[in-house]
Amino acid sequence: MKFFLDSAKLDEIDFAYDTFGIDGVTTNPRHVQVSGKPFKVALRDISAWLKDHALTSYAQFPVSVEINPHLADTADMVREGRIYSALNPCFVIKLPATEQGIAASRQLERDGIRTNVTLVFSPSQALAPAKNGALFVSPFVGWKEEAGDDTAQFVGDILKIYRNYDFKTQVIVAALRNAKQIVDAARMGAHIVTCGLAVYQGGFEHPYTRKGLQIFQNAWDKTAPE
Repeated sequence: MKFFLDSAKLDEIDFAYDTFGIDGVTTNPRHVQVSGKPFKVALRDISAWLKDHALTSYAQFPVSVEINPHLADTADMVREGRIYSALNPCFVIKLPATEQGIAASRQLERDGIRTNVTLVFSPSQALAPAKNGALFVSPFVGWKEEAGDDTAQFVGDILKIYRNYDFKTQVIVAALRNAKQIVDAARMGAHIVTCGLAVYQGGFEHPYTRKGLQIFQNAWDKTAPE
C-alpha cells in the first residue's frame, strides 16, 4: 500500500517524504488555503520541490491538483485541467465525482492527462471513473464514518467491483482521521491511503513504545559500558 500526504505545505511534504517515504501528495483548495499561499504560487512551489527531488512523472510521484470547485461545465473543467497538467508532469488533475467532473475525467484521460476523481461517497460514483480509465478514485472515509456509515463495507465494495472487472483505476482511501482507518484500508487491500501529517505521526506512535524505550534507557544508564 502506498502513502500519500494530504497537504499543500512544503515543510510537511518535505518532512513526510524524508521521514515516512510518502509516495505522492494530494491537495485541495482547503489545503492550499491553509498553506497561506495564492493558488498558483503554491503550485509553482510544489513544482520546484519536485524538480529539486528529481521527481519527474506522475508514475514516480503523483501530485493531485484540484480544479476550481466553482466550475460546473465539462468544457471549462477540461480547459483548466489541461492548464494545470502542463505545469508539471507529476500533476494529476483532481475532479469532483459529478456528472460533469466524470465526463471531464473521461476527456482528459483520452488526451493522455491523468485524473483523480474525488469526493466519492458511494460505490456507484466510483464505477464510471474506473470504466473511463481514471488513474485514481478517492472515496472519502472520515466524513462517512463521522456520520455513522459503515466505511469498511463502502471501500470494500469499491475494491471488489474493481477486481471483478479488472479495472486499473487505483483506490485512494481519503479523508482519514486516525490510524485505525489506515489499518482498515490496508486490511481491505486498498492501493493507497492519503491523510494529514498529524494522522501519520499519531499512527506511528504508541505509548508502550515510549514506555519500553524509557525502561531500556534506564537499564542502559545503570550498566557499565565495559
